[in-house]
Amino acid sequence: MEAQIVTFLFDNTYARLPDRFHTRLPPTPVKAPNLVQFNTGLAGELGLDAEALQTPEGVSILAGNKIPATADPIAMVYAGHQFGHWVSRLGDGRAILLGELIDRNGVRYDIQLKGAGRTPYSRTGDGRAALGPVLREYIVSEAMTALGIPSSRALAAVTTGERVFRETILPGAILTRVAKGHVRVGTFQYFASRQDTEALSVLADYVIARHYPAASEKKNGYLALLDAVIEAQAELIARWMHVGFIHGVMNTDNMSIAGETIDYGPCAFLDDYHPGTVLSSVDQGGRYAYGNQPTIAHWNVIRFAQCLLPLLGREDAAVAIAQDAVNKFPRLYQSAWLAGMRDKLGLHIDQEGDLELAESLCKLMAAAGADFTNTFRALCDATRPGHGEASLRENFSNKGAFDAWLARWRSRLQTEPTDDEARVASMRRANPAFIPRNHRVEEVIQAAMRGDFAPFETLLHVLSRPYEEPADYAHYTKPPKPEEVVHATFCGT
Repeated sequence: MEAQIVTFLFDNTYARLPDRFHTRLPPTPVKAPNLVQFNTGLAGELGLDAEALQTPEGVSILAGNKIPATADPIAMVYAGHQFGHWVSRLGDGRAILLGELIDRNGVRYDIQLKGAGRTPYSRTGDGRAALGPVLREYIVSEAMTALGIPSSRALAAVTTGERVFRETILPGAILTRVAKGHVRVGTFQYFASRQDTEALSVLADYVIARHYPAASEKKNGYLALLDAVIEAQAELIARWMHVGFIHGVMNTDNMSIAGETIDYGPCAFLDDYHPGTVLSSVDQGGRYAYGNQPTIAHWNVIRFAQCLLPLLGREDAAVAIAQDAVNKFPRLYQSAWLAGMRDKLGLHIDQEGDLELAESLCKLMAAAGADFTNTFRALCDATRPGHGEASLRENFSNKGAFDAWLARWRSRLQTEPTDDEARVASMRRANPAFIPRNHRVEEVIQAAMRGDFAPFETLLHVLSRPYEEPADYAHYTKPPKPEEVVHATFCGT
């Protein structure tokens, strides 16, 4: 057997589940793979040889042209609600799970090629990905990780030397995606819709063992799983809201049971703050607007709870158990959102009135169309009278209302034991200076389409330290000019 210089020590637990969970098939080879970006740091965390993966043999693996000896490539099947409409079979239409790795900390990760060719679940799709969406997912998933938000990650981006056909002809690419898992709410829905209780039990046991082992110690392990997923989702969506992230397509098949952000399609970040902001070109009705995300997450976990009913107990009892569990979501979300907003406002002691203080600032921002990221970052320097309020108040149309809010906030800060220097430092750790602003992402994608990847690499570098503010990159904090505003982002399918 030919010796491999690239070694993957895959241990493929999901591929060992029954055949109805997936389809075994290799990626479709591409014409001329070329590595355009590689995540050396992530490779090291996964215990991979970064240098070897950037050789021609390594690139052939990242492109799907060569299969590592320990891989067991599969496409996973699932169903889902897409924009509220039920679709009984979806699945990985353009993604192939190569296998699972254990990283240096003992955590199991999926290694998946996105854009790897047609599968039985492609429906009318071509199974491929275009360069722009691959770079968008690379940028945003790595930025979310740097922001401290659970997310899938990008190990590599490879161009294929082939074209894909969307609204126009575009260069093809493949993303190597790393995630703690790819089981979705839609995976459970697939088996629940077929009344396959045996498969539901196998899947739930698998998820408990892999992601929520503490649930196995509870009297009702499946209820403990439901509770854990609900809590993870409440925390995750709150973190999205804290940085102005809009997922864009919160279908149940895009909701990870592991509590990570996955499936970055027409995702975007707020510039001007307004809860009704919609940037996804496919979200014509605004179902997944920024401000709707907590409600949609609640709707999605209700769908998950429905899937678990056969496992929770007798029919009537199971419904009551599930209802009690999902009813906790709004409280858990509000608690997580308020905790994060306290951090953003420099508050560390829980006091009555903090929720109203945070919500009233958001209302003022919405009325003025204030820049979300820059407003909170500017507050870091405005904790004391005479420090930063002059430039900050220019962002608000109702100056009197903002001045009144500022006075209330500063008065509230005086009840905290933290000194001003420590408070400013903690606020800077909660309020990023840099986010993947939509116009910057579009700018680097367009440059890459012309063959210039330098702006892409610079943006990745800036976003890897979102809470710092080096003077050399200050222009990356600026909102878009009117002619730079991005009005819609697009899926890659």
